[in-house]
Amino acid sequence: MVSYVNIGRSTPRLEGEDKVTGGARYTADIELPGTVWGRSLRSPYPHARIVSIDTSKAQQVPGVLAVLTGADTRGIRYGRRLYDVPILAEDRVRFVGDRVAAVAAEDKDTVEEALLLIDVEYEELPAVFESLDALDPGAPILHPEVNSYVGLPRTVDANSNAFVRDTWGKGNIEEGFAQAEITVENTFTVPRQHQAYLEPHSCLVHVDDEGRLQVWTSSKVPYAIKQQLSAALGLPEERILLHPVSIGGDFGGKGSAMDIPLAYFLALRSGRPVRMVMDYMEELTAGNPRHAALIQLKTGVKRDGSIVAHQVKVYFNSGAYGGFKPAPGVNLGGASKSGGPYKIPNVEIEGVQVYTNTVPGGFMRAPGEPQAVFALESHIDIIAGKLGMDPLEFRRRNLIEEGDETPIGTQYRDIRARATLDAAVDAAGYESAKAANVGRGIAINERPAAGGESHSNVTLTPDGSVIVHTSIFEPGTGTYTLLRQIVSEQLNVSVDAIEVQVWDTDGVDFDSGVGGSRVTRVAGMAAYQAANAASRELLSVAADLLGWPEEAISLRDDQVVRQDTGESRSWAELLQRLGRPVVGESHVVETSPSPITSFTAQVAEVSVDPETGQVTLLRFTTAHDAGTVLNPVDHQGQINGAVVQSIGYALTEELLVEEGRVTSTTFGEYKILSAKDIPELRTVVLESGNGPGPYNAKGIGENPLGPVAPAIANAVQDAIGVRVQHLPITAEKVYRALREGT
Repeated sequence: MVSYVNIGRSTPRLEGEDKVTGGARYTADIELPGTVWGRSLRSPYPHARIVSIDTSKAQQVPGVLAVLTGADTRGIRYGRRLYDVPILAEDRVRFVGDRVAAVAAEDKDTVEEALLLIDVEYEELPAVFESLDALDPGAPILHPEVNSYVGLPRTVDANSNAFVRDTWGKGNIEEGFAQAEITVENTFTVPRQHQAYLEPHSCLVHVDDEGRLQVWTSSKVPYAIKQQLSAALGLPEERILLHPVSIGGDFGGKGSAMDIPLAYFLALRSGRPVRMVMDYMEELTAGNPRHAALIQLKTGVKRDGSIVAHQVKVYFNSGAYGGFKPAPGVNLGGASKSGGPYKIPNVEIEGVQVYTNTVPGGFMRAPGEPQAVFALESHIDIIAGKLGMDPLEFRRRNLIEEGDETPIGTQYRDIRARATLDAAVDAAGYESAKAANVGRGIAINERPAAGGESHSNVTLTPDGSVIVHTSIFEPGTGTYTLLRQIVSEQLNVSVDAIEVQVWDTDGVDFDSGVGGSRVTRVAGMAAYQAANAASRELLSVAADLLGWPEEAISLRDDQVVRQDTGESRSWAELLQRLGRPVVGESHVVETSPSPITSFTAQVAEVSVDPETGQVTLLRFTTAHDAGTVLNPVDHQGQINGAVVQSIGYALTEELLVEEGRVTSTTFGEYKILSAKDIPELRTVVLESGNGPGPYNAKGIGENPLGPVAPAIANAVQDAIGVRVQHLPITAEKVYRALREGT
């Protein structure tokens, strides 16, 4: 392995002190003169026609500056890719939480008073809450005008609630099943999961004296937000400016314009800057959580354990709108992972997005993957049982190797599936003896880093400072610390000597932002290239000013050093003589996912109380095919955070919806894990010299999530012999399965 000075060392967060001392400035901390508060009135019905709205009493409340209804924003829709979300409901509401009216007032209390005085008459309509029910003939159609929506990938049947269908696969599925000696079919369901970021969606919107829209918001994709606003509001992009602020967590959920379009119209009507901050009830009932899904799998195998055919249908409950998905296909690409990292010649996978009268689903860390991988890796264990094979050996028998295609026809380089799986089972003691009612389960997945676009400049100034500019709005993942490490390594200067400055959206044309585990690959590479460009120019300047041979000059701390003689000069003094800074620029565009993937294998060990069904997670082991680890403490933080998030998905978290109404309206009812719930976490990192990022780094932010829930489900089955196919795996479900003998 290559040896580095600053890469591979645990480095404290650049912004860490500000965050723990209260110095970080979040959207709600930004103050503009004359700022007023905005808030929306939301529908109490899952599906209803709006008969009338009377806002006259609200308008008369002292301190109220603006009251809006759908009549004021008629015909305007927005979204991350599909523009199907109305700013305010016009003729009907489609879920409990749909925005119906909005108020801007001098303070929050006045806003609340005015909202209570808005009188809305509704006529309830038939509603549908589950994907398969929504696909039944005769089900109420939520969006009969769907084919008129901007961003719809392809024309669909307007008499169906299925608005996106995607397929992946290869071979001939019918021939594959004809070759099978055993066919296994299963159905799994998974619930909605909220991202549970500490900072809710918030925005501050100001239309300045020149008519320019200025926005402060908790979004990790500001350039995409600018595009969304431009398309929806009819404003040229150059008339929109987003400012960088601290972001209090994202986990995939902070990519939508959310309240910004509404705040814009409130700002226009009131003539004042408008602040909107969702409370946690709004977040849980009207945010954009991970999609609920129903997954049907059918797999054909031979008695020797080889898989010959694999067919999957994934029905995603998209909720009332599809506009919270940024993918060009308005889909969840994670559905494609329902074939896993296995050698299967005949595959057919279909992912379906379905409108229902429920809270709209959005992106959450590894969108679509935890749903698909839970189903697949649980199904794999069931198949192994039907064959009388050990689940570990069944996986080893079928894992892809170098030169193999994945089930959807992708061919990666440097396949490390077997090594990663073996590392996990060895570290977990998977095959060692265990007590009664204790079980171990395994699961595996792969995920490449996404492509994207990013910019960086690295500036060396005559006063001796080093500044790295980036177009990334960082949501708490340690990006700025990583960029400092990269620039430090390339310039051979101290990390502490480097300042990070973030461009607002006037700084560059576009940045893909945070998502898809792309940041190290794309933004990290931009900083790497910019630092190299700055270094080359500085060495050229030194050669010209000092008369030294350029090939003999290197950088060391604040000096340029002549290697053959040992002479050195301060590069700041050279730049003072030059009379200007040296700037290295980089613009990185990676148009496709990485040709190198990363494998994650995990082992859960649980104990189950056969009297109550209570599952206790004893320890959890995860092995990662990691490339080069750039900052070990942050790398481990990403792993631990993802694992804990998915343990919650497996055991406790469920955004409960009853008759279209979210009933988990607080974090007392929506049960995320606390520190006392976390078992022993073991991690094995398999470093290698082959990755798509700088220094051969691989992505890590989303990779640990997918296998967690199936590893736990498989461990429960190993412990007590019952299979739970519907998340979360609660004591009640286990107890009932024990009593039913399933």
